[in-house]
Amino acid sequence: MVIDDEKKLAALITRILELEGFKVFQAHNGKDGLKLIGTEDIHVVISDVKLPDVSGIDLVRQIKEKKPYVEVINLTAYGTISDGVRAIKNGGFDYITKGDDNDKIIPLVFKAAEKSKLQMRVMNMEAKLTERYSFDNILGRSKTIRESIEMAKRVAPTDTTVLLLGETGTGKEVFAGAIHQESRRRDRPFVAVNCSSFPPELLESELFGYKAGAFTGAAKDKRGLFEEANQGTIFLDEVGEMSLDLQAKLLRVLENRTFIKIGDTQTTKVNVRILAATNRDMQQEAETGHFRLDLYYRLSVFTLTLPSLNEREGDVELIARHYLKEFAAKVNKRVEGFSPGFIKALNTHNWKGNIRELKNTIERVLILADESVIGEELLPVDFRHHTTWSKSLDLETVEKQHILKVLTHVRGNKTEAARLLNIGLTTLYRKLDQYKLN
Repeated sequence: MVIDDEKKLAALITRILELEGFKVFQAHNGKDGLKLIGTEDIHVVISDVKLPDVSGIDLVRQIKEKKPYVEVINLTAYGTISDGVRAIKNGGFDYITKGDDNDKIIPLVFKAAEKSKLQMRVMNMEAKLTERYSFDNILGRSKTIRESIEMAKRVAPTDTTVLLLGETGTGKEVFAGAIHQESRRRDRPFVAVNCSSFPPELLESELFGYKAGAFTGAAKDKRGLFEEANQGTIFLDEVGEMSLDLQAKLLRVLENRTFIKIGDTQTTKVNVRILAATNRDMQQEAETGHFRLDLYYRLSVFTLTLPSLNEREGDVELIARHYLKEFAAKVNKRVEGFSPGFIKALNTHNWKGNIRELKNTIERVLILADESVIGEELLPVDFRHHTTWSKSLDLETVEKQHILKVLTHVRGNKTEAARLLNIGLTTLYRKLDQYKLN
């Protein structure tokens, strides 16, 4: 958008920009410009400093308040240093003088457009992070889960270290992300790392980085995840898997916020909030010497134990219906719900994998469903001791039909089929060979 009360000049700039491929709007005062900002998808504004109703420099701040990703370039007939400084302080992209800087306009607009697009992508990513990690998005109405949410909300605004305990699949990372989003660090990075996914010798370099030449293959300096999370939050999932040597290094970060990179002689200082999680009995691990007792005390300043799905009365059906709706939209299937037998089987099942297991179960049965109401016959074999229908079919036939349906759905992609069946790829190949399905 071009904002200038000199209509001929505004028309000239508009024509030049249109020849460069831009869609251009015009306004001849600040009020009309702000109105267009609110109604049109504008990324860059070129505004005269002297407008009939407002200073173009003050207009920068008003535009940024409406849409922070819009970049503003100020034009002036008589440039002054003080005006330029004010424009930049208000969030302006640049400040140029008419006549003297005409050649700069086109390159500046391209640069401003790129910056605006980048800011929009960052804002979208932040919005998705907020949507994913939010207490409002934690499913469940049971007393146990509501108590956990209330406790997490109380500790979130503080900088206290939190230790999240609970069985696998209970949502520890979701709680950690929600705690970060409700904290003063919400606008800073949230870095999550699963300590069990790295060998001990690699985990240290991932967390703390290293200096070039520290070991063979270390061609250049590497920033660790603690540096990436500086001023924000780091979530250490499965912290009980850390080696004792690495635990000592983590203790130092907790005590004085410093660490030494591999191959370095200088300390690196960080300001990071630490959230940790494990499904182990940490007190027992500490007492048996598998985990440092002093580190356990530092991590467990505030301990939050998340309830298993089996302890969340009434939540299984609610969560199942949520995921049914979500997955049905993804695969474009019209389903009305579950049969009473299906719900009974869900409610009496021992959910060892908790929400993660329930989510995978709903995804699998929806893939296999041909009817609008999903019946218990589509449940995996380990659910079927609650139903009578399977007595008419031998186990091999049921398993063979189940594998065939999943393979058909994924168009023969065995890796994806193994994921949906919740078995290893080698197990799937063995089953295919057993049932001569190759």
